[in-house]
Amino acid sequence: MAKPTIVDIPHQLGREAAKQRLRDQVGELAGHIPGGMADVQSTWPSADRMVIEIMAMGQRVTATLDVEDHIVRATFVLPGLLSFMGGAIEAAVRRKGGQVLLS
Repeated sequence: MAKPTIVDIPHQLGREAAKQRLRDQVGELAGHIPGGMADVQSTWPSADRMVIEIMAMGQRVTATLDVEDHIVRATFVLPGLLSFMGGAIEAAVRRKGGQVLLS
């Protein structure tokens, strides 16, 4: 099994404001995925954990976002066909996630 990628995204919003920002902007995620045909679904299985499922280019990626007082920890495992893009995807998560939590 592939090793999970973990990206910590710092913020100064506080836990509740960070969760609200994620709720408000998750709908924009599909527009940031190349190809423009991504299906993005999100759920909150617990108070501080958001699960995002992305289906794009025939591949499914599930990410968990654990919201804490000063960081959001994104954890995901890339399927084999996307693993070669791991560094670029990690950088994009770090960059776009920071923009969501800072704007």
